[in-house]
Amino acid sequence: MNLIVQQLAALLRGGRTPARLWDELWLLYVGADASGSVSGGAAPGQQVLATETVRMLAGARAAAMRGAPVGAAIRSAGAATPGRTARKTRNSGARAWAYERRVWFQLAACFDVAEATGCPLADVLTRFAAQLEAEDDAEAARQTALAGPRATVRLLTWLPFLGLGLGLLLGVDPVEVLLGTPWGVATLAAGLALTAGGRLWSARLVRAAEGLQP
Repeated sequence: MNLIVQQLAALLRGGRTPARLWDELWLLYVGADASGSVSGGAAPGQQVLATETVRMLAGARAAAMRGAPVGAAIRSAGAATPGRTARKTRNSGARAWAYERRVWFQLAACFDVAEATGCPLADVLTRFAAQLEAEDDAEAARQTALAGPRATVRLLTWLPFLGLGLGLLLGVDPVEVLLGTPWGVATLAAGLALTAGGRLWSARLVRAAEGLQP
């Protein structure tokens, strides 16, 4: 999505009119001619967009060709496109679309501001692209920082089972001790409960650090 914003700014600086702007992107990503007919398949090296993104792009292009406000068309297309927010799902595809839809709405606000104030749209989009790039860098740094805690959670989850296997290799029978005596059963139940609780709590902390609802 950051690339699309950068391309919009570059096209504007290259002298493209707002009406032609979205048609250029449509040709680049969808592969249709100026009449709107889609070419058969993507060209070699052509980036394939998600269906939701194509709908947003089509709505903006249609509004620009009619001379209607692009920002309103983007918001209308985003409202009509189904999707769940990233805070209510763990699905990576749904999270990605929630992020893209938020960026599309922010892009619509950029067009609204430029139309209302008369400021150069290319400058607004350039600054917006810089902001998105900074957000991407921050997200990459956050994922790198969370890689260690995630690995630690997995290690601590499997450590008790590795301990049982090590005991068997040493000639001790920890399974018989755990299952053959009341104290062993109680210890096993407490250990499993604490392990599950620790895993859930650690996962909640990681999701909170990711900015998602636990």
